[in-house]
Amino acid sequence: MTESNGSASRERRGQAEEMPDWERRFRAPRVSLPDWAEDAPDRSLFVSNATGTYELYAWDRATGEQRQATDRPNGTTDGVLSPDGRWIWWFDDKDGDEFGVWRRQPFDGGPDEPAVPGLDPSYPAGLVLGRDGRTAVIGRSTDEDGTTVHLARAGAETVEIYRHRESAGVGDLSHDGSLIAVEHTEHGDAMHSALRVLRPDGRTVAELDDTKGGTVELGLEVLGFAPVDGDTRLLIGHQRRGRWEPLVWDVATGEETDLALELPGDVSAEWYPDGSALLVVHGFEARSELFRYDPASRELTAIPTPPGTVSGATARPDGSVEYLWSSAAEPSAVRSTTSGVVLDPPGMTSPGSVPVEDVWVEGPGGRIHALVQKPAGATGPLPTVFDIHGGPTWHDSDSFAAGPAAWVDHGYAVVRVNYRGSTGYGRAWTDALKHRVGLIELEDIAAVRAWAVDSGLADPRRLILTGGSWGGYLTLLGVGLQPEAWTLGIAAVPVADYVTAYHDEMEALKAMDRTLLGGTPEEVPERFEASSPLTYVDRVSAPVYISAGVNDPRCPIRQIENYVKRLEAREAVHEVYRYDAGHGSLVVDERIKQVRLELDFAERHLPK
Repeated sequence: MTESNGSASRERRGQAEEMPDWERRFRAPRVSLPDWAEDAPDRSLFVSNATGTYELYAWDRATGEQRQATDRPNGTTDGVLSPDGRWIWWFDDKDGDEFGVWRRQPFDGGPDEPAVPGLDPSYPAGLVLGRDGRTAVIGRSTDEDGTTVHLARAGAETVEIYRHRESAGVGDLSHDGSLIAVEHTEHGDAMHSALRVLRPDGRTVAELDDTKGGTVELGLEVLGFAPVDGDTRLLIGHQRRGRWEPLVWDVATGEETDLALELPGDVSAEWYPDGSALLVVHGFEARSELFRYDPASRELTAIPTPPGTVSGATARPDGSVEYLWSSAAEPSAVRSTTSGVVLDPPGMTSPGSVPVEDVWVEGPGGRIHALVQKPAGATGPLPTVFDIHGGPTWHDSDSFAAGPAAWVDHGYAVVRVNYRGSTGYGRAWTDALKHRVGLIELEDIAAVRAWAVDSGLADPRRLILTGGSWGGYLTLLGVGLQPEAWTLGIAAVPVADYVTAYHDEMEALKAMDRTLLGGTPEEVPERFEASSPLTYVDRVSAPVYISAGVNDPRCPIRQIENYVKRLEAREAVHEVYRYDAGHGSLVVDERIKQVRLELDFAERHLPK
């Protein structure tokens, strides 16, 4: 190392030591679970923020060489490695608007090129690449066409093999390229997909639809074809026993083999590379674990992982399992069952945080699970942040999150609520919010708020309601519907005016809103009105902070401006921050700026 390099290294260490822990958590390099090429397993693709922007990286495990593959001002995270390891496909949109085209570049580096020339820009609806190195199945979604699926082959004209107005997506391509699995919602229920298997010419081979013939709505999902040439078995997820579970469906014979895994909570799975076993991911009460399942013996064997959350896992050809793990107290790491930490990016190390405590509160629809963090050694009542997750079909877990940790560092307790609508607690819990959208979630949040105050944890004079996306929507709805309950509202990329949001958002989200509310704004105006924050804006008494991406296709900017104009007309206390990206930012500096603005807003407006 030269003297100049040594000085630079010491300077960086000094800067890191002076940096507050909350900022270091955002800046510390982190990586995703590496994807690997099926027929060239030494070639991998992962996402990292090493340069300060989340981008795709190529990794040759044989040589150890890592190469940044994409470099765009607003970052890149959507990428696929071809099975032969020769190509990196990545999705090219404009400043986070999610509308664009697929491009590709050689794994070893080289110029980018259009992956499918002539295919018009769209929102992505799935992509699967064939093992022959010549075939791609591309799902597209547009306001004009709904969903279309296209088959592209080198040297041949790209052909459309599927089209429907309702939302759909490409699930998988069989190992020999002869079968294509599609998830679709032609029945009009965007929360519960049915399955169709097609030939490359678009002919239907088999269909499976659990939404028909019963009083309970059930969904299906594609988990993957068996990785063996000529094998017609498709691993799928189903909800027939009130939760997500895997089964094997032979699309040629129609035979279904239910694995009947006696595990509480949701269960997913994927094939081991040789098709001899399944890697099972089990999620229960905000934590997860791994198993190996042998279909021949029906034996389920635990794969040891630390307590916390496995955010992704994959079985390697040598039989090892790599997984992305974290807990609320410990930052994420890519680990292997045979070799410890797989990827350890250089640079500053992320500080840990405090562990979560589990709380169960009786609510109007059943027991509500909440996760609580508070400064070490602190006793209540504390200023408390209710950090509400997005989705709504998602859930908070015992996993590392820099945002909540920043609030804890500043002396706040943080409460995260897995309200009705959250995943991981059974089908009935997830599906419960239909038609009373937003109102049901707020009932659960109110129950947990009452517990937090009554238990002595939370100071009722210093309660912040915050969240991003659906969490931002619930924040604005909450400060209007429950004005006496919240001291401040801090909403990131929210739905603020539900009717305008519906008309401006991407087509797939229109389908979801029709499912949640039972129709369009013209068909069920009373439901949209009851669930829209704009309806209650004149009741808002708490100071409100809103951040919004000007290119956001999910929570578009116009509907937020409508809400802000109503606040301005009342001279209500509010601040708005607009940034040049989409539904969130992939630039670390931008993320830090937004958290700093939120912390500053709370410092200025929360009673002492």
